[in-house]
Amino acid sequence: MISQQDFQELKFKTLQYFWGYDTFRDSQEAIIDSVINEKDTLVLLPTGAGKSLCYQLPALLKEGTCLVISPLLALMKDQVSQLKSRGIEAEYLSSELDEYDAEGIYDRCKEGLTKLLYISPERLTNKQFLQNIEEIQMSFIAVDEAHCISEWGQDFRPSYQNIKEFRRNNPKIPCLALTATATPKVLDEIKAKLELKNPQVFQRSFKRDNIRIFTEEVSDKFQKIYDILKFTKQSGIVYVRTRKEAELLSEFLQKNQLKNVDFFHAGLTTKEKNAKQTIWNNRDNHVLISTNAFGMGIDKDNVRFVIHYSPAPSIENYYQEIGRAGRDGEESFAFLLWNRQELSNFDDILKNQIPNKAEFLKILTYLYSIFQVAEFEMPEKVFELNLNGIQNFTKLSLAKIKNVLNFLHNQEIIYYNDHKSLSSLQLLMQADEIDQLPHKDAYFIELMLRTVSGITTHKVMFSEQQVSNKIGVSIHLIKERLKEIQQKGYIEYVDGALSSVKFLKPRDERLNHSQYWKLFEHIQKNKIQKWEEMKFYIEDNRYCKMKLILTYFGEKKSKNCGKCSVCERNRQSIFGKNISSEIIQVLAKKACTIEEISIQLNYHPKESILETLIYLLDSGKVKMLNFRTYAIVQHE
Repeated sequence: MISQQDFQELKFKTLQYFWGYDTFRDSQEAIIDSVINEKDTLVLLPTGAGKSLCYQLPALLKEGTCLVISPLLALMKDQVSQLKSRGIEAEYLSSELDEYDAEGIYDRCKEGLTKLLYISPERLTNKQFLQNIEEIQMSFIAVDEAHCISEWGQDFRPSYQNIKEFRRNNPKIPCLALTATATPKVLDEIKAKLELKNPQVFQRSFKRDNIRIFTEEVSDKFQKIYDILKFTKQSGIVYVRTRKEAELLSEFLQKNQLKNVDFFHAGLTTKEKNAKQTIWNNRDNHVLISTNAFGMGIDKDNVRFVIHYSPAPSIENYYQEIGRAGRDGEESFAFLLWNRQELSNFDDILKNQIPNKAEFLKILTYLYSIFQVAEFEMPEKVFELNLNGIQNFTKLSLAKIKNVLNFLHNQEIIYYNDHKSLSSLQLLMQADEIDQLPHKDAYFIELMLRTVSGITTHKVMFSEQQVSNKIGVSIHLIKERLKEIQQKGYIEYVDGALSSVKFLKPRDERLNHSQYWKLFEHIQKNKIQKWEEMKFYIEDNRYCKMKLILTYFGEKKSKNCGKCSVCERNRQSIFGKNISSEIIQVLAKKACTIEEISIQLNYHPKESILETLIYLLDSGKVKMLNFRTYAIVQHE
């Protein structure tokens, strides 16, 4: 048996070898020790505190496979990709993988090769999974984003309730639950619903001393962001609400000679996303304008600022996103830009995307009818989904339809794919039957067999672009021929560029009318309540911004941070400060607006700058070039 001293040495060697660090951060080491000593453990660490290391490292030190339960496929893929790049054996299971691929993953786990297996919570009731897991030695269970188990959590997922039953059937396997965003109420619910036995609780204050928070009412946001970025030669993220905003803002900034910016959103192909993320990761002055599709698994420690072009939908989302700044402990900035018209618009958007019960059921009925799904039936295949078709039939807004589809996806009733992804292809006949088909069809199928391997035995993910490059035929023509052959029943083809849906549970009208509707209604009310809390945070100008956040997360006795926009303004009004010399130094380089002076003086309050400028104008040291721009008076 390994001695305690040798074990401690091994722990640090593993940290150094796979992650390149010499020391642990904050409570990481104590959490890892708790897991290794097979204690149930509950961890609440803010974004950027290194939660994933708390289960990834002990998984390498313990015998067997660590089962990681995670709510999002994108998050699983990201984590597995990062682990593999470090040389760590990790895999994920998802409904988009076919049985052939899944069997290979199970075999590697049974042989003890795979150290971390990522699954979604609904997999815990899958018969194939439950049969295979009996033959796999589990080291421990890690429940990521554990707040999803709570009805008051940020992203309530009923399938997290499956974990309790799974644990009852595996009572000797310890459990580690992790979250970055949980109020005291949610933490209590996590403990109860996971049935954690005398858990070791690790809870770090949410306070980030190195982040300065600014909220500002702004009418011209493009100009404001340009002003900030013009004087910034560091790495950052600008969060916007829509894909179109990401592209337009990026185009505006580039036209104004800011070349170190790019956009990022879920509509990009995986190749495009990876290329943009790699550039951003490897440069110290690159800025990404992004929807919230960018953020999961970010491992960059020198992000100096996060700008919210528009408010986030909740304080949880907001704090998680600004937590991506300053992970190296150096001073960083968080800007939130808003205006009253926009808040009113978001109120309307939120209300207009929530259907009533009749509309909710109308969308569900159409979904089942169009694909001819009868009561208690569950087809195996993936269907192409035409959102405009749903809209034309139901006469409801796309916002309401997407809200319901996302709900059905999050509750694992369907698998709804709205992102550009690879297409899938499978031959529905024996290979020796192909030569009995019409010559034109047989020739094309033979061509596909030579270009996309494996389609005779199972569903294969492939790219029409690559096929086009190989056979010299346009993508459009390839898709047309595949669709023609599919209609004849020779193949099953799903175009990855279109939305698609797969049914994960049988149709059950009783559940649709009662349980699913009530759950949908509850989630919408929760969404509205969280937005109201976010609005109060935005509009309030009396209380320290950091203190408001900490109070929301249950830290009632926190002190003012002393450096957010509210604290800074209060300090100026109480003590005042003569900043004449600093303003003159800025204007000596170049004529500036108040905005530009404020940014160069580390976001000094504009009211204070204006007061000083009036004094400097009166004393003849400064002049106005136009109604916005100030310059030094040059004395002969």
